[in-house]
Amino acid sequence: MEFSLFAHMERLTPGQDHKDLRRELIDLAKMADEGGMRAVWTGEHHGMEFTITPNPFLSLVDLAHHTKNVRLGTGTIVAPFWHPIKLAGEAAAADLITDGRIELGIARGAYSYEYERLMPNMDAWEAGLRMRETTPLLRQLWAGDCAHEGEFYAFPVTTTAPKPVQEEGPPIWIAARDPNSHAFGVENGFNIQVTPLWQGMEEIESLMGKFNDACAAYAGPRPKIMLLHHTYVGSDGDDVTLAAHQLSRFYCYFGAWFQNKRPVSQGLIESLSEDELAANKMMSPENMHRDLTIGTAQEVIDQIKRYEDLGYDEYSFWIDSGMDFERKRASLARFIDDVMPAFA
Repeated sequence: MEFSLFAHMERLTPGQDHKDLRRELIDLAKMADEGGMRAVWTGEHHGMEFTITPNPFLSLVDLAHHTKNVRLGTGTIVAPFWHPIKLAGEAAAADLITDGRIELGIARGAYSYEYERLMPNMDAWEAGLRMRETTPLLRQLWAGDCAHEGEFYAFPVTTTAPKPVQEEGPPIWIAARDPNSHAFGVENGFNIQVTPLWQGMEEIESLMGKFNDACAAYAGPRPKIMLLHHTYVGSDGDDVTLAAHQLSRFYCYFGAWFQNKRPVSQGLIESLSEDELAANKMMSPENMHRDLTIGTAQEVIDQIKRYEDLGYDEYSFWIDSGMDFERKRASLARFIDDVMPAFA
């Protein structure tokens, strides 16, 4: 089992300074690097202070100047927002600047809030089709002299400039949930990244089952699969209980952004009342405690051992939570010092 960190800048109130948030992200990435994590992942989002990364390549190049060994991954690029030539070129340029440390996670995207602003009238189905047309073209563009006539994109012979440092280009990961996405990734030789969100062990097992089915139907080599999950390592039971309440609040806001029904001003969604938070039973603190990877160090070790036994190759510590920086830092430190050595 390998470990990585998944993190963004997240701004909850107008009083927070973006410069402070950037410094905090750098500090977390340095902890991951010095603590022996394999990678740091950050995604792509637009117009949302909830999750701040309009271009993950910029963030990763920034982090490259503050870290030494950790791999730097997009978790994930929203494929339909990119022309294949542009995506291949910027990924290759980032790989050059970071001396071959880039990994490329790709998804169709999830927020209708972003779709209606960047690609009006596009739905999730079309977004998935665009992702499936774009992703196989990347290696062809890196190899050079690629021409394409497709449903969404067409271009004459093109070669990315610069070339990526890594032979055959950065490793590609596909965010997969349904069986077709798993099959697409496996058949194309891409690694798989899964995110069960708040849905607990049953979903974690189901996602691995879909991956195994895709691998069984494909004669080629088995790719890697990564589990991305909200994680908190508490100092004691009371600390874990507080984390469950904070993650409950985070997921209530996540759901509000996903539903795209509340007003947004200056990139901040209209606040949820305490009554609205309490009424969301699906995201209750009790459910967060049961279904996320949170607990004392030994409890978290026991949970991740179950994921390892299922066959997951990498566990990514999702640290976005609405918590203050010191709580994030302390949890990550306990994960590095007390949890990771159990898997050495």
